[in-house]
Amino acid sequence: MASIRKAAAVGGGVIGAGWVARLLLNGIDVSIFDPDPEAERKVSEVMKNSRRAYKTMLPDGLPKEGKLTFAKSIEEAVAGANFIQESVPERLDVKHKVLAEIDKHADVDAIIGSSTSGILPSDMQTSMKYPERLVVGHPYNPVYLLPLVEIVGGKLTSPESVEKARELYASIGMKPVVIRKEIEAFVGDRLLEAVWRESLWLIKDDITTVEELDDIMRYSFGIRWAQMGMFQVYRVAGGEAGMRHFIAQFGPCLSWPWTKLMDVPELTEELVDKIANQSDEQAHGLSIRELERIRDDNLVAIMDALSKQNKGKGWGAGALYKDYTKRLSKLAQKPALSKAAAKAVTSKPKKKKG
Repeated sequence: MASIRKAAAVGGGVIGAGWVARLLLNGIDVSIFDPDPEAERKVSEVMKNSRRAYKTMLPDGLPKEGKLTFAKSIEEAVAGANFIQESVPERLDVKHKVLAEIDKHADVDAIIGSSTSGILPSDMQTSMKYPERLVVGHPYNPVYLLPLVEIVGGKLTSPESVEKARELYASIGMKPVVIRKEIEAFVGDRLLEAVWRESLWLIKDDITTVEELDDIMRYSFGIRWAQMGMFQVYRVAGGEAGMRHFIAQFGPCLSWPWTKLMDVPELTEELVDKIANQSDEQAHGLSIRELERIRDDNLVAIMDALSKQNKGKGWGAGALYKDYTKRLSKLAQKPALSKAAAKAVTSKPKKKKG
């Protein structure tokens, strides 16, 4: 299975810094380039929270962390890397410029992943001399904890690159899902967009508030989705007759006027203010970093709990979490074993002369 020898990150925002954290905490050296003068501080803040979360995952100790280097150029960042993750802003012109520069200086065997949340890889490949090695590697925030990565190949992406990318992402504890056809926004964001559109209408029409809507999700189907997904949940809802019965019973609802899904309210200043103000109230004075820590604690707790299900084998993300923490624990033990071995050698009794 392919592994990451050295990684490069281009872009150190929320997603880029999350990639850096996951890679470093897997013991992989990372070189990052971001022209933002605040990049080093921002990445450092994300690293603090990621280390905190991983210490909860691995209370007996973390693997030796990879070395982080802040490069002065894309050329310097990608030198010697066999895995490169681009996480620059969602503008095609910016993607073209950055990917062309990465492509120009990267090693020929390097896999280039883009964190784009919706741009087609075929549209990004047009600026590249070696487009066959570009894939979309779309993660979810926080990247250092959430395991899913959507892999999407473009028209010029080779099947070998898709498979190699799948192996590389899997090697750092992720759950790669290869999207079968190239499509804008891929799969996850299309699902999220559908819920987001309906949510905007519910807020605009004063049917519910931001906090009430979030409560409806997190105290009900959100928990179900976390451990089983949508279709398996609905299969169970169909009882002994399964999915067929569920569809027969609830299928007609799809023709009822329950949703404004194909329409979206205009994001007027009034609506934006309403949502923003309600969101401020919901935070109860907690800072973004405090909310991140609360989120991380919750995610670790959920995945840890799921890892104990299914007669100890783990269930869903919990099964992957179980294997992932075992692998990290083994990595963490390597330095300790080396020290023990060194101590054993130095403590051997000296032979008497004569």
